[in-house]
Amino acid sequence: MAGRAARLVLLAGAAAIASGSQGDREPVYRDCVLQCEERNCSGGALKHFRSRQPIYMSLAGWTCPDDCKYECMWVTVGLYLQEGHKVPQFHGKWPFSRFLFFQEPASAVASFLNGLASLVMLCRYRTSVPASSPMYHTCVAFAWLSGR
Repeated sequence: MAGRAARLVLLAGAAAIASGSQGDREPVYRDCVLQCEERNCSGGALKHFRSRQPIYMSLAGWTCPDDCKYECMWVTVGLYLQEGHKVPQFHGKWPFSRFLFFQEPASAVASFLNGLASLVMLCRYRTSVPASSPMYHTCVAFAWLSGR
């Protein structure tokens, strides 16, 4: 019973540590996001946001709250730099400037190339291994699922 209680305490402590990045927990950031969402993400303000949002951003799934988080991230980074502190992480990531709808363009390109390499290898596998092989369908299914 004591061992179970100790595990529960350790698990609760780990969850508290993993609750977010330094930038996420910053009161300035949280207040900024709340105010931005209240001001811009409901009623007529939301219609205005959607009307001025580029089509590629809406197709990529960027929402008004996402935009608030992005803008407030840069407000917070500016305050950190102004005070002489290091740039904090937000949501487990370092802040990057958005290019089109990619916040991390290098990561997006690397992911695309990884998916392309997986597709090429799947095509090679399907052409060189007979479908009657014992593990053929399992390997194809795994390649299909892991490439997504």
